[in-house]
Amino acid sequence: MTGYRTLDDADLADKRVLVRVDLNVPMESGRVTDDTRIQAILPTIRAITEKGGKAVLLAHFGRPKGQRDESQSLAPVAKALQDRLGTPVAFASDCVGEAAADAISRLACGQVVMLENTRFHAGEEKNTRDFAEALACLGDVYVNDAFSAAHRAHASTEGLAHLLPAFAGRSMQSELDALTQALEAPERPLLAVVGGAKVSTKLELLGNLVRKVDVLVIGGGMANTFLAAQGKKVGKSLCEHDLTGTAREILEKAADAGCEIVLPIDVVVTKEFKANAPHRVVSVDEVADDEMILDAGPNSVEHVKDKLNQVKTVVWNGPFGAFEMEPFDAATNAVAQEVAALTKAGRVRSVAGGGDTVAALNHAGAGDGFTYVSTAGGAFLEWLEGKALPGVEALRR
Repeated sequence: MTGYRTLDDADLADKRVLVRVDLNVPMESGRVTDDTRIQAILPTIRAITEKGGKAVLLAHFGRPKGQRDESQSLAPVAKALQDRLGTPVAFASDCVGEAAADAISRLACGQVVMLENTRFHAGEEKNTRDFAEALACLGDVYVNDAFSAAHRAHASTEGLAHLLPAFAGRSMQSELDALTQALEAPERPLLAVVGGAKVSTKLELLGNLVRKVDVLVIGGGMANTFLAAQGKKVGKSLCEHDLTGTAREILEKAADAGCEIVLPIDVVVTKEFKANAPHRVVSVDEVADDEMILDAGPNSVEHVKDKLNQVKTVVWNGPFGAFEMEPFDAATNAVAQEVAALTKAGRVRSVAGGGDTVAALNHAGAGDGFTYVSTAGGAFLEWLEGKALPGVEALRR
């Protein structure tokens, strides 16, 4: 990874290492129900402890709005981390002040402590100098391993990097490497799949991608807006008719940039929004007024597969249809499985992430086949939109 210092560059022996991690995990009845984010930070923690550092974990949980809220304490997460890590994880009842300092002072080299929710303090989200300094006095080195929070300029994600020697953790490093290779310096041709419900939520994304990719495949509800912009009837489908002019502008910008836009040529339509509703496959020119489009059709899938077999890099964000319901998951499943197969065969590099994407790829049984799947939602999208992420920029050499 270029442009950022990593743990390979850090002398951590006997150092207090403040590590910003993302532990905003799903909880139910005081138990972690999905420990994906916990597993993601294990390599960084182990790298620090193996180098003789004292790992001091900083994280937020929920939205306590700058006030202490015991229902949003990280204490249960510390227990779950300890189970996964296989070594003791101490817990401090605050992330600044005497409680935090005492917990850290008791650490031996190679040990780990988790500090309480940073968002219990208003200075965290406001990124105040005082709060950042209160955190900084607890450590000697700062490591950011929370790419998913890097689009927020908070004290623990951005402010600290200006007060202590700053390094990227293993998860952050992997994310930046994958995204750089996929979008900033890709092997071409480069194809992007963008799906989802609304054009309005992805205007900046589409505007950035048409300047960077060779082929842009548009699926999901947003494809309906583009079809309507071309004069197609979309019946009762989800469609932002007020944005058809914007869709035409994006098509024009793509043409000027030499970016090929791929839209559905056939679709799966139904009269009811429910699983296994009666449905039919029709050309995009044959959607009835009382029908809604819930997926791309088989000819569209074959067309996208043909394009995939002509490219070297694939970036994916968003499903093709209502993937949560059979049979309207067929296009997403088929295309995801094709990308996974091409990746495993060494023919493409594939990076995916954001929103429903991870769930859609896992539903298709294809997530493990991609080169890299990002669990970061907003940060992944803002990177694709071409925006600078405060937590990343603060790590630059």
